[in-house]
Amino acid sequence: MTGKDNYKFFSHRECEYFPCHNTKNEDEFNCLFCYCPLYTLGEGCGGNYRYTEEGIKDCSNCLVPHGKDAYEKIMAKWQAVARLASENRRHE
Repeated sequence: MTGKDNYKFFSHRECEYFPCHNTKNEDEFNCLFCYCPLYTLGEGCGGNYRYTEEGIKDCSNCLVPHGKDAYEKIMAKWQAVARLASENRRHE
């Protein structure tokens, strides 16, 4: 990561949950998207998820938002997130 790309990666080692997912390399664990913005895309998120018997999306085996290239992966799907937000907007 170059000096001008620091906004794409953040590691919060002091967090009581760090790392929140099993990882082989804690030095490359990205905390920038602590809560994955792709979660709401359901099956279209592109991550390693499963649905529990109760129908809850379980992302505990997914590292998409926590990799070195997480920023690029999230931004590649950002239009889908924005579209979903627009569709669910309350009209007052």
